[in-house]
Amino acid sequence: MDSVNSADRFDQHLSQVLEPLRRYLARRTDPATADDVLGETLLVLWRRAGDIPVGEADAVPWAIGIARFQLANAERAARRQRRLFARIVAVDRPEAAVDAHHERAGDDGGDWHGGGAGRPDDGAVERIRSALAALRPADAEILRLAVWEELTPPQIASVLGITPNAASIRLHRARKRLRAEFERLGKVGGASGHDGVKEGEHA
Repeated sequence: MDSVNSADRFDQHLSQVLEPLRRYLARRTDPATADDVLGETLLVLWRRAGDIPVGEADAVPWAIGIARFQLANAERAARRQRRLFARIVAVDRPEAAVDAHHERAGDDGGDWHGGGAGRPDDGAVERIRSALAALRPADAEILRLAVWEELTPPQIASVLGITPNAASIRLHRARKRLRAEFERLGKVGGASGHDGVKEGEHA
């Protein structure tokens, strides 16, 4: 009986709050995020149908309060994802053990700082996704452990069953391969863009 009453209460208020919620979200975020947040908000309203105030004057602001909370959660998640990708682009310098290894190997061990950009644009994010997908699974996994899981080389070593020094070296090499693939994709994209301009000029 309670579930039936809750469903009836939700249906009763849905027509009152749906359009105000859509307008609220459309003014504050992009269409895709608005749709996602609207769905999450309606799910909360369904679960808490018994708490929805009686009357449109009270139900609408109550529902908008739920949407505001859900939107804040979505924005925090989006910022976190962008920071994670930014950390892949602008990686830290490798540990001293890695530098020592490359000195012994005759490698300059130069690391990639992503051009100093703290936050990549949408095009850079897509290139990062593509570059990461093009790496060997082992390289992609160690980068994810370092960036997504925020593990240190000793912690990565424990996960992979290797020494901390080996983890540092593998992480450094994976970062260099990611940088190389990222730059290769940039050159490919740039060349395509130039070709398009030339064709347009000759057309």
